[in-house]
Amino acid sequence: MPIEILMPALSPTMEEGTLAKWLVKEGDTVSSGDLLAEIETDKATMEFEAVDEGVIGKILVAEGSEGVKVNTAIAVLLEDGESADDIGTASAPAAAPKATEAAPSAPVAETATPAPAAPAAADGSRIFASPLARRIAASKGIDLAALTGSGPHGRIVKADVEAAQPGAAAPAKTVSAAAAAPAVAAVASGPSSDVIAKMYEGREYEEIALNGMRKTIAARLTEAKQTVPHFYLRRDIKLDALLEFRGTLNKQLEARNVKLSVNDFIIKACALALQSVPDANAVWAGDKVLKLKPSDVAVAVAIEGGLFTPVLQDAETKSLSALSAQMKDLAGRARDRKLAPHEYQGGSFAISNLGMFGIDNFDAVINPPHGAILAVGAGKKQPVVGPDGDLAVATVMSVTLSVDHRVIDGALGAELLNAIVENLENPVAMLA
Repeated sequence: MPIEILMPALSPTMEEGTLAKWLVKEGDTVSSGDLLAEIETDKATMEFEAVDEGVIGKILVAEGSEGVKVNTAIAVLLEDGESADDIGTASAPAAAPKATEAAPSAPVAETATPAPAAPAAADGSRIFASPLARRIAASKGIDLAALTGSGPHGRIVKADVEAAQPGAAAPAKTVSAAAAAPAVAAVASGPSSDVIAKMYEGREYEEIALNGMRKTIAARLTEAKQTVPHFYLRRDIKLDALLEFRGTLNKQLEARNVKLSVNDFIIKACALALQSVPDANAVWAGDKVLKLKPSDVAVAVAIEGGLFTPVLQDAETKSLSALSAQMKDLAGRARDRKLAPHEYQGGSFAISNLGMFGIDNFDAVINPPHGAILAVGAGKKQPVVGPDGDLAVATVMSVTLSVDHRVIDGALGAELLNAIVENLENPVAMLA
């Protein structure tokens, strides 16, 4: 029986995507693990792999099609002994994808008898299984929630079902921090686009359509400012000791082609501060607070049309040079939109550094479910009063800690910020 290839969910919050490019054509033979297509999510362009083997009998959605809903049939796979004549006629999907002007029109949808609907686990999360696996499981009375998938990204495939015993019961599952975070819903606010357009009738302007990333940023920031009770803590940090120490280290690391940035020290300082103040290393999970043990620090990276916040996991255990190399790699792939979802999801704390753009100070918006974000301004020379009352000149950097009051109270937030300042003003101690 022909198998429907469905639009995959490439991240926990993905609801639709753009079928950017087909890597196969009708008549091609594919095996499990072969690349089928490139899918654009709101954050990245990712490769989609086959989970079954067979021949591409029909492509149902043209490359370049936008707004393709998750679980929409995008192609039909013929198994051994089947031909295009085995593909039956089916009605068009309820929510047809939107094709760009440059994309050819999608062929008429001709699909086989549909597989059972994608099942859900007891906690409501979706179970990822191939259409063939779902058919076999339904015929044998096997509970897919009881199985562990061996396919790409843990997807359940034919072999997993065939190896299972009928009537298997679903095991208890532990909900991860990422899964516990609620899915982001778009929040509508303000006048409609038509009303706003009328305000500017007679004025020359260019209309720019929102891509998936910009829609997601708008929804998440609206959610953050409307639902997260922010409060702000500010400090000035003297950087002279750090700059001198950084210069010494960079001379020693020059032969290894390593050059540490001030941002590398800030990442390390925040990671160690979260270990010093463990109660602040936490995220809001709706009806509970999740207190993390490792310091998983997210760092905002500006890209064309938006931003990414790649996460450096276990940052407290890594050397400055290791953090520097990892950050350069993540930032480079973020700008190319080649990050995998697990590389930009999660974390408990974030850093947004606009100092490199000459910004003195600013207030950053918390990225839910994080408990806090540090906004970093530029380091500038300015007069300071020394401990003995003498006037001197120092390089001073202004930082603002935005804090989620549901997770971190005022005194705890102050303790965390003080630990960050202490680490940056005494950088040698971070290597102890």
